[in-house]
Amino acid sequence: MYSRRTILSAVAVLTLGVAGRSTASRAGENDPLFINLTSDDGHRINMAFNFGSNQMKRGHPLTVFMNDRAVHAASSRNAEKYAEQQKTIANLLSAGATVLVCPMCMKHYGVLEEDLLPGLAVGNPDLTGNALFADNTKTLTW
Repeated sequence: MYSRRTILSAVAVLTLGVAGRSTASRAGENDPLFINLTSDDGHRINMAFNFGSNQMKRGHPLTVFMNDRAVHAASSRNAEKYAEQQKTIANLLSAGATVLVCPMCMKHYGVLEEDLLPGLAVGNPDLTGNALFADNTKTLTW
């Protein structure tokens, strides 16, 4: 048989857990979305961009941070391999998204700034940090 204190403690823990989860998991109507894109796999890039595009249509400002191997898709030198993804990047930019590219990753993989697609910005602590740490920002990684 359980004591009254044990039962009350269990109810309190469950109540706090449910209350904390329900407020933390709900996005506000205009909460920004920050997508951390690390993959150079075409399908994974499409998934990230498609998800981001759909959220933009719902009113969420979008920033995509292309880092690690994703910098390959940001380069015009890889237009043949990433034709579909680069078209999507152009569409996202024209819809108001921000796409940042990691400078350290660019250097590591030999991607030159002059080879970046039009409209892409080389990330820096201010640009990337301001997007990532904006109030109520939600983040996802592919």
